[in-house]
Amino acid sequence: MLSKNKIKLIQSLNRKKDRDESGLFLIEGKKMVEEALQSDFIIETLVCTSGFLHLHPQIRSKVNEIIEADSESIQKASLLQNPQDSLALIRLPSIDKSEMNLQNELILALDFIQDPGNLGTILRIADWFGIRTVICSENTVDIYNPKVVQASMGAILRVNTRYTNLENFLSKANENHIPVYGTFLEGKDIYAEKLSSNGIIILGNEGNGISDSIRNLVTHKLYIPSFFTGENKPESLNVAIAAAICCSEFRRR
Repeated sequence: MLSKNKIKLIQSLNRKKDRDESGLFLIEGKKMVEEALQSDFIIETLVCTSGFLHLHPQIRSKVNEIIEADSESIQKASLLQNPQDSLALIRLPSIDKSEMNLQNELILALDFIQDPGNLGTILRIADWFGIRTVICSENTVDIYNPKVVQASMGAILRVNTRYTNLENFLSKANENHIPVYGTFLEGKDIYAEKLSSNGIIILGNEGNGISDSIRNLVTHKLYIPSFFTGENKPESLNVAIAAAICCSEFRRR
């Protein structure tokens, strides 16, 4: 049975403060829960219907607590407009402090991304293009925000994401001669410019782009040209779309 206290806990995970205090984040939906069961993340509590349990008899050994509930009870607890047959409380992973191999990796660095949907989509894009590490500035939206989790479509369980002082991180990359890419109106055409197989691609804030302090650390300025013809040319691309174009072009080479 799904108690009032458990429902209160589930709904509290919409707030970062409560996620940090409880050490938990929320995932919802059959596909997401199934992916979590196959990951290395610790599932503290699984709330699901009897039908979901019947389809996944092996999960009892992978979950610390299972609460069987009807669809109406799950709907009361859910943060989604259209709840599904399962949700899970996942233990927040410990912070990874190991050194990264910047010499051989292609990495995305996010400079003050604010929209949860954009961040989740960027994680999904990184996952698709085999980018295993995403670095977030300290003022980027929390990846365990439920809207980010849902938009990532499971990528959050596979992509290694770290929050750090982005200026310090990029300064170290400059010292080690790691190429740092960013998109600017005055940059060079991404389709014509030579691109490396490793390096850091910076994605800037939705409204303001890459911040001035970060701009100074970019070693290769790129431009995504528009092929629009006529009047009233669009001014910019959504940051997640720009991420997809950049990742595709880097991997294509």
